[in-house]
Amino acid sequence: MKVLVVGNGGREHAIIWKLKQSPLVDEIYCAAGNAGIGLDAKLVPIQPMEIEKMADFAEENKIDFTVIGMDDPLAAGIVDVFEGRGLKVFGPRKNAAVIEASKVFSKNLMKKYGIPTGAYEVFGDYDSAYKYCETSKYPLVVKADGLALGKGVLICETFEDAKDALTEIMLDKKFGDSGNNVVIEEFLTGPEVSVLSFCDGKTVKPMVSAQDHKRAMDNDKGLNTGGMGTFSPGRIYTDELAAECMETIYKPTVAAMAAEGRPFKGILYFGLMLTPNGVRVLEYNARFGDPEAQVVLPRLKTDLMEIFLAVEEERLDKIDIEWYDNAAACVILASGGYPEDYKKGYEITGLEKLAGRDDIVVFHAGTAEKDGKIVTNGGRVLGVTGIGKDMTEAIEKAYEGVKLIDFKDKHFRTDIGKKYFL
Repeated sequence: MKVLVVGNGGREHAIIWKLKQSPLVDEIYCAAGNAGIGLDAKLVPIQPMEIEKMADFAEENKIDFTVIGMDDPLAAGIVDVFEGRGLKVFGPRKNAAVIEASKVFSKNLMKKYGIPTGAYEVFGDYDSAYKYCETSKYPLVVKADGLALGKGVLICETFEDAKDALTEIMLDKKFGDSGNNVVIEEFLTGPEVSVLSFCDGKTVKPMVSAQDHKRAMDNDKGLNTGGMGTFSPGRIYTDELAAECMETIYKPTVAAMAAEGRPFKGILYFGLMLTPNGVRVLEYNARFGDPEAQVVLPRLKTDLMEIFLAVEEERLDKIDIEWYDNAAACVILASGGYPEDYKKGYEITGLEKLAGRDDIVVFHAGTAEKDGKIVTNGGRVLGVTGIGKDMTEAIEKAYEGVKLIDFKDKHFRTDIGKKYFL
């Protein structure tokens, strides 16, 4: 099969790395990819949001199957366009991708169908949101309604913080039209866990769990980022909790989407928090998490292409999905200054020392090729994943890889995975 993967980051690199292991896959293309992906797939100079152009490429090059990795093209309806042309594609249609693209939609869905989540209010104008915040209990959470690169969620300790958040989102339009509406939500406490799942519109099959580290600095200090590292499995996600979530969250969500005429096919991500009052849904994503994909996919034993086909053909209930009994940890190497201002174009050294290793895998997120060298080209540059028989070994391997790679202003957290032992 000829497969096209749409996206530019570490998540797409992990998908491609896994698809390369499938005997069903002969050729892999990636649009637009990055320097590291270019070592594993043929790069296509089409940007993920150039949807019609992407579909033209798939038709002209007789692509057998396309995998959409990113949220923006899913929200814009790329799957609908591909299906309309009779092309096989993996991912939710536009009317299902809204579960991630609109926090207002997802919160209202959970309320309507009794899926456990935090209490919330929705506002479409600054003044009414401001008045609500004046009399609210703190801390609280202010969320931009739409997609915001994982950065549209602001935790506010005081009214002043909330006022600044509303100004940033609704008046200054830091996240564009994503800030036309806001969700103001109760602040929940407890450990978080991420559970990705395969869904074919009717059946849901959860993957192994992961725990993410969103803050830029050690000990969960600093600004929220797209993710500074992750590990799998999540220690707090027991078999009992998994069974409870299946009955109270996973199955009800898939059934709710079907009942709304929005059957969900693709990857459905559940961001969960274990509060003192029980498990709650923090958010949904309509695709693989990044960097969660970089620890979950290395633990997958079953052929990923077989699973993708089963989802697309709506026969997920007919296949068994197996996982390795091991552990994985991923440390993100970021540009100094991320998630705010940072510089690009610095040469990355040491990557060749890890070539061919199967216990340490480097997934490229923000890299480019310049004058025959690989250089930094984004806020999150690389994801270094260590794979071991247990979490201790996985973390050791990840940081072994981190030490071997260097670039100017390299920034990373030194405590990825420590939560596993707390």
